[in-house]
Amino acid sequence: MGTEELLYVLALQHVPNLGDSTAKKLIRHTGSPKAIFKEKKQNLLKIEGVGNTRVKELFDPVHLKAAEAELRFIETNKIKPVYFQEANYPEKLKHCLDGPILIFQRGNIDLKDRKIISIVGTRNITSHGTAFCEKLVEELSVLDPVIVSGFAYGVDITAQKAAINNQLQTIGCLAHGLDQIYPKAHKKFVRPVEENGGFITDFWSSDSFDRNNFLKRNRIIAGLSEATIVIESAEKGGSLVTADIADSYNREVFAVPGRPGDKYNTGCNNLIRSQKAHLLTSAADLIYILGWQLEPEAKAVQKQLFVELDKEEELIYDFLKKSGKAQLDTIALNCNFPTFKTAGVLLNMELKGAIRPLPGKLFETT
Repeated sequence: MGTEELLYVLALQHVPNLGDSTAKKLIRHTGSPKAIFKEKKQNLLKIEGVGNTRVKELFDPVHLKAAEAELRFIETNKIKPVYFQEANYPEKLKHCLDGPILIFQRGNIDLKDRKIISIVGTRNITSHGTAFCEKLVEELSVLDPVIVSGFAYGVDITAQKAAINNQLQTIGCLAHGLDQIYPKAHKKFVRPVEENGGFITDFWSSDSFDRNNFLKRNRIIAGLSEATIVIESAEKGGSLVTADIADSYNREVFAVPGRPGDKYNTGCNNLIRSQKAHLLTSAADLIYILGWQLEPEAKAVQKQLFVELDKEEELIYDFLKKSGKAQLDTIALNCNFPTFKTAGVLLNMELKGAIRPLPGKLFETT
């Protein structure tokens, strides 16, 4: 994107109460952000949902002046702006009506053809939640997913540290501009995150920190990802909002069940009970629902590393050897295991190279 074009995109983004969906409508109608500011007011008024107040606000010269200042910040601090019509704009975010017309990136972000999941939850994560999150990311690491979160206390930073420890790319979606870091206690994690991914926001450097920004930020967390996982949540909280947004985008939502009555299990249990989220007990549940498969190279490595099967795995292996291809439910029924447990055993066997998944959610021995 050229400097002039970026200037007008920034000016459009600066217009208050315009919204990204309306901004996209204006761009489609006129052809470009610059053309919007050159268009006659009466023509813009013909666009459904724009209205006189917004059109009047568009032509306030304050927006171009503000855009010039933000452009200087971007250039000085080597921020990477990404326009929603550019090829390197996150693919899944393109399909969100209210996705930002412009996002700002810093670090080493590469989302092309990647498996992407978001992990969110309470800021008051328990030791059980921490252990589950770390194990989940470790189990998923063989699939090399990108881990997205909000860089906040609790579940967010736990997931992102786990990603770094497993050499996975991780993205921190910020509720403020790239001129600051919140919480300040997490400054020590900025460099590791940027080396293993980076930060994304649609807030400007001139945007002061405000807790209300979290709600706007959450749509990016949900929009970037194929699925959103909630690990521990009270009855109300930002992670539940993120789950609702993900659901509205027709993305898969997963929640980790917890003991009834525990404060930070209530939100997850409610999501599962209302059927707004899949129950998540291990990486196998997510892999099964999303239909993810190991790459051949990963399978080969895992087969060399693990050569022994335990009794449960041997039972399933023997059944598949005799019957050939079979679906998860069929395997569970014939081996007398619960479905959720069978999914976990199948994942372990796949990692060991003993079986392989097939189209149609079938499995067979290698």
